[in-house]
Amino acid sequence: MLEGSILYQLKLAHQPGQVGKRPLNFGVYYKNTLVALCHALEDCILDSQSQPLVITAFQRGKWYLEEADRYAELAAKSQQVVIMAAPDAGFQEHPTSQRENVEIVSLKPSDPVGQEWHLMILAPTYSAMVLCQELLAEDYGIQGIPTQDLERKFYGFWTFEANLVQETVELAIAHLQPDNSALASRLTAQVAAIEQARMTAQPDDMGAIVGRIVDYLQTTHHDVGDHSTFSPVPTHAANLDTNLMSNEVQAFLRMAQLTDQADQLNPNAAAEVAALAEAMGQLLDLPVWQLNRLRLAGLLHRLAPLQQTESALTGSGVARYADSTTTIAPSCPLIPGAQVLRTMPQLRAIATIITHLPENWDGSGQPGQLAGDEIPLESRILGLVLEFQQHLSIARQAAIDESTPPALVALQACQQAQNQRWDPKLVETLALLVGGFQEGLSLPVSLPKISAGLWLVDSHCADDLLPEHFHS
Repeated sequence: MLEGSILYQLKLAHQPGQVGKRPLNFGVYYKNTLVALCHALEDCILDSQSQPLVITAFQRGKWYLEEADRYAELAAKSQQVVIMAAPDAGFQEHPTSQRENVEIVSLKPSDPVGQEWHLMILAPTYSAMVLCQELLAEDYGIQGIPTQDLERKFYGFWTFEANLVQETVELAIAHLQPDNSALASRLTAQVAAIEQARMTAQPDDMGAIVGRIVDYLQTTHHDVGDHSTFSPVPTHAANLDTNLMSNEVQAFLRMAQLTDQADQLNPNAAAEVAALAEAMGQLLDLPVWQLNRLRLAGLLHRLAPLQQTESALTGSGVARYADSTTTIAPSCPLIPGAQVLRTMPQLRAIATIITHLPENWDGSGQPGQLAGDEIPLESRILGLVLEFQQHLSIARQAAIDESTPPALVALQACQQAQNQRWDPKLVETLALLVGGFQEGLSLPVSLPKISAGLWLVDSHCADDLLPEHFHS
């Protein structure tokens, strides 16, 4: 990582021990992944409710020339566009560069930002960022620098977190300050106005944004060939495809992360639910692949709160089947809460697990009125753990009776619904886990390293989990 670069400065600001700052997780991205990702994030500007401030770094002017026409369209929907690139003949004269709200910043040959690939989008309703730096020649190892341009590698990360985007934009402005103080002052004023407006603005639809990202990445899949089955022999095409798939998973995980952060009363719910579900699975002696699948479903469960979604079948409330007496259930993709996950076929099992969280052990639940072991095991575990964690969070905040531990209060609430709502054997397993807590067992709860989004690859996440007479 080049000293003095924007990525380097942001990493320094998030070193362990920095008050109010969490360490950042970095990954390696192929150029074809970054192209698809940036195009998706950029095109979301066209549908945004507000006009963003956009700051980009293109490395060299020739890369900007390839994107200049599309940036004219983006500039028409943006408050300000700042483009940083090493000077190349001709790009200053392109018509997009002449627009009033487009500023071209020529980087000096010694400027470390010239080796970076940045896209920062900051608006009251939509924020996103890609922050990467190209690997040095020695970083490629024995394989050497790739001969194909789209196989070039970059080190960094991407995010939807508005506060982190704003922090990085401010670092970029500080980088511009010595050579263009007037532009820096104007951008600082724009950032302040955006920050103020963000307090009352209604965010853009994150589900639609993530859907666009996954669609663009999947389109790029087709361009490099079908490598959905992972080969034991790594090829360039397979590596490119793996990187694309990893970022599709990352998109969902980052969306789930925002959902958690928006819940001020229970901001670590997904991470805690995932940890509890995995611990339950270990007590049940589930195989590693199933533990991974259970953990991923736990991390993503807040993406599809069925009780709050509009049903395509009834038009309101919890999703229900139009005719409860029919022997053939409609397709689960009609349940809108999990639909966003179904845009990625590899997450079919995850979508099914989350879709069937509201099922009851006695068959009175929704959406399929499944009963007993017909309900996918992970749905039964995750539903119980989710209920337990919600009661646990409430009990922690209430602390009415300090003589009764919050975990025991939460367990008792779940026990009251066993045999009707919950699988009684799983409630017994949960009681064992809570007993361990009372004996001093601690459960590590940590945020996942989102940039390592392929730990689920061998987790049977595309399996069909329902009985044969159901269609998912």
